[in-house]
Amino acid sequence: MKEYLAQTVRSISESIRFDSSRQKHSHAAPFGQGALDCLLHYLSLAQGMGFVTHNYDGFVGDVEFGDGPEEFAILCHLDVVPAGNGWTKDPFGGVVEDDKIWGRGAIDDKGPAICCLYALKALKDEGFVPSKKIKLIVGCNEETGWACIDHYKEVAALPETGFSPDADFPVIYAEKGILHVRLHFRMNKAPFLFLEGGSSANMVCDRCEATPRTLTLTKARALHLEISGKKIIAHGKSAHGSTPEQGENAILPILKFFEEKSDVVRHAIACVFDDVYGLRNLKDETGRLTISPNTVKFRKNDLQICCDIRYPATMSVERVHDLLKKFGVSYEIVHHQKPLLHDKNSDLITTLLSVYEECTGKHAEPVAIGGGTYARALKHGVAFGPEMEGDQTVVHQADEYISIDRVQLLLNMYRKAIERLTK
Repeated sequence: MKEYLAQTVRSISESIRFDSSRQKHSHAAPFGQGALDCLLHYLSLAQGMGFVTHNYDGFVGDVEFGDGPEEFAILCHLDVVPAGNGWTKDPFGGVVEDDKIWGRGAIDDKGPAICCLYALKALKDEGFVPSKKIKLIVGCNEETGWACIDHYKEVAALPETGFSPDADFPVIYAEKGILHVRLHFRMNKAPFLFLEGGSSANMVCDRCEATPRTLTLTKARALHLEISGKKIIAHGKSAHGSTPEQGENAILPILKFFEEKSDVVRHAIACVFDDVYGLRNLKDETGRLTISPNTVKFRKNDLQICCDIRYPATMSVERVHDLLKKFGVSYEIVHHQKPLLHDKNSDLITTLLSVYEECTGKHAEPVAIGGGTYARALKHGVAFGPEMEGDQTVVHQADEYISIDRVQLLLNMYRKAIERLTK
């Protein structure tokens, strides 16, 4: 696979240069021009390799290999979360430096998507004839709602079995349920004129700002807030919404500034940060519930906080709602995905485990995660890589990258996995 490495690195770098975060839509570009251009770039690469491709109205595309009676899916996504703040590299530069490819989407999920494409090319060049029709499906709306997968189901046939290279190794047997809720804390006499922060519901807020009615410099400095004219600004550290402990939420110090002046603000802190109603006490073998308040805005006497909740895979969402109702405020469901839970001894999981162990020399067991992948769109789907235990966490953070060594490993691992699952 070494002969494909330079081509893969170059293609990943090219893909990163498209800002495929969700932007203003049009009829031809339902998630923005950047996402469409990134999709067209990917399909053009596949066409140049001799594969049959389809562009389904700018929502999603696929690459076909083989013509067997059964179908097998590889589900990837080309959209990204917003760049956010704190980068030392150009987030859309695709710079190759220090044996890494830098930029938003490098590891989530453009890098793995392109590795899968070149793995297919390697198999094709070797003369491999799969017994199944392989569909490498690339969506453009994984980060903000999955309308791409909904559209694919309407216009094409989604296979029942497959994997998504969009999580962790060795292999994911369970994914927590995902619930995004927007809480409405009504307040008639707010101690601020403006308050807003966060850029994505599934990304820990790294910047929040407010305009107080009365600016108390001593308290602002005690909370390490930046003072800019009449505004106060908090800087945090972004992280994936499923692992809020790896970030630093900028919403909290802003709310803390106002807590002595507002019962409503104190109640909001108690609910979403202090967890006085015990949502985080819900747990099972797939882990403990996490709640991350990632966006906030104040509009017309309404303090709106959108929380990313990941709940244990064996539990029902109703248990979460029972606790949310104790907050005593109105809320709306912005997004919900049911959990994924599979038998650890299934053929799909054991095959992928054997590939992982062969390529790494490490014995491993299937794991559960709080993140959500396209795998749950399939009847029999799991996530398989690209991250390893011990990796520096860069997903949804500044200075995201994928190492060239990891690209080489993915090329080898995905080629073997695809061959064994479709021979």
